[in-house]
Amino acid sequence: MSWHKNWRIILLILLLAVTGYFVVTAEKAPFFNSEYATAQLQLSEAPTGGDFTLDAHQGPVSLSQFRNQWVFIYFGYTFCPDICPTNLGNLSLAYRRLSEAQQSQVQILFISVDPERDTPAKLAEYVNFFNSDIIGLTGSKADIDNITQRYGVVYALHKTPDNDKNYSVDHSAFTYLINPEGKLVKQLPHGTNPKQFQHAIEQALQPNP
Repeated sequence: MSWHKNWRIILLILLLAVTGYFVVTAEKAPFFNSEYATAQLQLSEAPTGGDFTLDAHQGPVSLSQFRNQWVFIYFGYTFCPDICPTNLGNLSLAYRRLSEAQQSQVQILFISVDPERDTPAKLAEYVNFFNSDIIGLTGSKADIDNITQRYGVVYALHKTPDNDKNYSVDHSAFTYLINPEGKLVKQLPHGTNPKQFQHAIEQALQPNP
């Protein structure tokens, strides 16, 4: 057998070994163990959106309350180390660049996918850091699951018996744009910068021809 053939066989064996390692490791990870999983991934190929009522620090808040405004909805959690602060920071900066008249036509909602830790009071404290009149919302797990399923949001809590409080949450990072009739019309991806958010807002606020 030639050296080239030996080399190819050795490379194939190494590739199979590495692949097998990652498969076994993934199967042993807490998220793949149904005993530890505390949330199931929920994905809708065609999000329908729709009305909902959740709890804010000031009391119940419904999406239908903002029928005369454009609403931006972001799903996340207050313990999120980077994705949520980045996205909300970009969106809030775009909001603050608007005129007062434009701001009056826009509302930002932040819905927590971690209702166990994110109380209405904690959410109010968190969103106040962004100084953009953002309303933080939470509810029961059943309510959150219903809403995330309708909006096509994916999330999963990485919670184990040894990590009951200081756990992380994987979640999708789209920002959802709702028109004044309460209909979901656009999803803006994570990484949308302030200028792009501002453009999306100003474009939405343009009067129909």
